[in-house]
Amino acid sequence: MATDEDIELVEDAPAPAANAGVGEQTEPERGRSDAFPGVPESGRDGASVPPINQQSEDRTPAQTETIPPQGDRPGDHAEADECCSDGHCTCGGDDDGTRAVADGAGAEAAGGAPTNVTEDGELTDLDFTEPETEQSQPLAGEGRGEQERPDKRVGVPEGVDLDTPGYSIRSEMNDIETPDEKTWFMELDEAVIDDGRCIQCGTCVAACPSDSIGIGDDGLPELVEMCTGCSLCWDFCPRGGMRYERQWKITGGEDNVKGAGDPITEFSARVEDDWREDSQDGGVVTGVLGHLLESGEIDGALIATESEEDPWKAEGFMATSVEELIENTGTIYNQTMALGHLDFKQWEDKFEKDWEDISLALVGTPCEIEGISALQDFEWEYGSQEAGVRAIDYKISLMCTKNFNYERLIGEKLQDERGIDIDNVGKMDVLHGKLMVDDLDGERILEEDIEEFHDAALKGCDECADFTGFCADLTVGSVGSSDEYSSVIVRSEQGLKAWNLTKEDLDYHDLEDKSAVGKLQGWDKKKAFEALERPFDPDAPRFIDYTDHAENYGTVKNPHDADH
Repeated sequence: MATDEDIELVEDAPAPAANAGVGEQTEPERGRSDAFPGVPESGRDGASVPPINQQSEDRTPAQTETIPPQGDRPGDHAEADECCSDGHCTCGGDDDGTRAVADGAGAEAAGGAPTNVTEDGELTDLDFTEPETEQSQPLAGEGRGEQERPDKRVGVPEGVDLDTPGYSIRSEMNDIETPDEKTWFMELDEAVIDDGRCIQCGTCVAACPSDSIGIGDDGLPELVEMCTGCSLCWDFCPRGGMRYERQWKITGGEDNVKGAGDPITEFSARVEDDWREDSQDGGVVTGVLGHLLESGEIDGALIATESEEDPWKAEGFMATSVEELIENTGTIYNQTMALGHLDFKQWEDKFEKDWEDISLALVGTPCEIEGISALQDFEWEYGSQEAGVRAIDYKISLMCTKNFNYERLIGEKLQDERGIDIDNVGKMDVLHGKLMVDDLDGERILEEDIEEFHDAALKGCDECADFTGFCADLTVGSVGSSDEYSSVIVRSEQGLKAWNLTKEDLDYHDLEDKSAVGKLQGWDKKKAFEALERPFDPDAPRFIDYTDHAENYGTVKNPHDADH
């Protein structure tokens, strides 16, 4: 994990060099407006143009020699000398009668031609300074050979002390290579996002202290402002720098890495209200959240809702009433970048309290719960997401073996390959290793092995060994319970509080088949061990350096230096 602190460079702009060789025009007649642009009137403060016959230190000898004395300018002679003809004065000029003056805007106004232009208006050969290689060009005052450093600050008002570095620090930094341990968003992009391993949890968005990461139209993280190289997006990514199995142990202790963990208690339960018919299994998640809201334990719950534009596409939603919870009951099988929606400005019309006083519940997949648990373990600031990260007081995980890419599952597998009218779908469920789809009338229109949809699953889900949400307060799913019941695993004292607030309104009993949960957890771990390219080690450091990850996965080291 990188610890380098970024240095903010504030450079003083150098004083503009004099426009060497531009002469002062004769005083214009009153009422004319043909004075040089930008040249102050006589008597005003500021830069001025030296008289044409003045030997300025800013001029080169060649420039000075080619400018005739003021009295020799055409029209200044009372009578034309024999050296002047056809209105052109060649006194002291070139043999061809054309007076050469310095390059620049003043050439034409002074009546001559730029020295680097032929009579036909063609550019002559120019001498350019060859650019430096492997470092920046020297700035004015830095020298061309010795690379002397301009440590002396100029133009500073008397009595003002500046604590910003001068140009010299830039010269010093030219020779410094980026250390391998310094990690940028480009590393995350290279190793996870571009490699197709992103699980769309949104942890990187929540972690970024400079709000440099946003959510693209494709639902993936993207850089929206300059990356500062703080490395937090990499460190907290469950497919990048965060060793998620270490987070299990930090959150729940040694027993959290064995079997399905060591929960406080487990139940099969269902809500008895009429709205449960539209919910997933027993409707317990909605029931728990409703009781937390009504009791004042939380002010809102970050859940998923169905997109208004795209049927069966999940989006992040902040529910602040029981009615909103019931409207959004059920499960949608694609990710919402949940932790990318913790900026309260997105929900400012939802709350009357100060953001610091708001308490929230988060419903998410195990990877999202791992992410928020790790973020809350540190006192670092997370930009505009800071208040939202700190506001999560209840973490509810959904049992999960894998999640799906929306376009591949809905568009390709269901609509294109199986001809299902997605507008007529009323419910989807993954149960007993099968994907089941019901229409709006409750009739089953599809039931197939989930393996048939493996190509639509997120690639990064293969590496996840967390089926039951080891870092959650409550875990809810269907495995281990009969139809119309939810399996509930209470994992923490906070989860027990939520259960006790809800259980009086539930039909519940002991979990019907604990072995089913353990077997599926074991199967999930086995698949993850086959997919992981790194060692699975709950006792290793929580954060994995990018260089170590690159060695295991064969990705490019320092992609920011490799024209990523």
